[in-house]
Amino acid sequence: MAAARTRVRRRLSVALATAAFALLGLLAARVLLGDYTVTIPDFFRIVTGTDIPVAGFMVMESKLPAALAGALAGVAFGAAGSIFQTMLRNPLASPDVLGVSLGASAGALGSSVLLGWSGTPMSLAALVGSLVVALLIHLVGGRGATASHRMILIGLGISAALQSLIQWLLMRSNIHQAQDAMVWLTGSLNSPAWSGIARLTIVLAVGLPVAAVLARPLRLIELGAEAATALGAAAGRTRLALMAVAVVITATAASVTGPIAFVSLLAGPTARRLNGGRPSIPLSALIGACIVVAADYLTTYVVPGGFPVGVLTGIAGAPFLLFLLTSPHLARK
Repeated sequence: MAAARTRVRRRLSVALATAAFALLGLLAARVLLGDYTVTIPDFFRIVTGTDIPVAGFMVMESKLPAALAGALAGVAFGAAGSIFQTMLRNPLASPDVLGVSLGASAGALGSSVLLGWSGTPMSLAALVGSLVVALLIHLVGGRGATASHRMILIGLGISAALQSLIQWLLMRSNIHQAQDAMVWLTGSLNSPAWSGIARLTIVLAVGLPVAAVLARPLRLIELGAEAATALGAAAGRTRLALMAVAVVITATAASVTGPIAFVSLLAGPTARRLNGGRPSIPLSALIGACIVVAADYLTTYVVPGGFPVGVLTGIAGAPFLLFLLTSPHLARK
């Protein structure tokens, strides 16, 4: 048993280190390379306050904000996806599928179109929208052995209703609002505000440690609510608290970058495969960050057309998910 636990910890440590180094490499490529290259010494001079014409503007107003916003949003979506998938014991249980991301989108878009809000008030509206969706799923889904399946079906129904609400809000907006909203709804890292990056950083700095503490009984909850309760885990309270944390970080990320498609859905299963079939919130968060930063690099510098990052994650997400679910080698993990 001790040897088995050592192998499990070693495998997770290797996966975390690999994902962390991959993320650092992707961040360096996103900031230093591309249409306008920046040397490493110049980068450190810029971030420490030295004014370098053109390079300073490119780094501080374009490259670095996009890289940081993408990484932080990927961390949020990846962690939230892992929480929902483990908690509901279903790889399809992500904020995208359950309607939590769309709840944030509807709240943010409604506050912008109907009330003219932006910045922090819009983020609060996104949070309210996500919380309403999560509360409906939790209340209607109920308890019992089939609760997780009912929650997913309820989430699909709520998602359909929210899509109609978002279309109605777009019809109420003027042409400029609609154009900006469509880009944001797709998931975009074009010119993210430093205030939004700071807000997302604070939420993750508080939310991820809380999720790590609450996630300790997750392995028991995976056995089912009844079994978890019999083994001493407060399944209902733990599930509700974890859902609240996942909703908060998802809504905050969506208010900054928009609901980037498929990141939550892909990060959790990928992390589980790399970790020998065991869920890992930190590994899922790192993989989510890698997915977003890599997709942003490709849409910005490689793929012609300059479309939003959410388009690429949406295009690549479906076949990659099928590969994860059907690969015989991965299925044995």
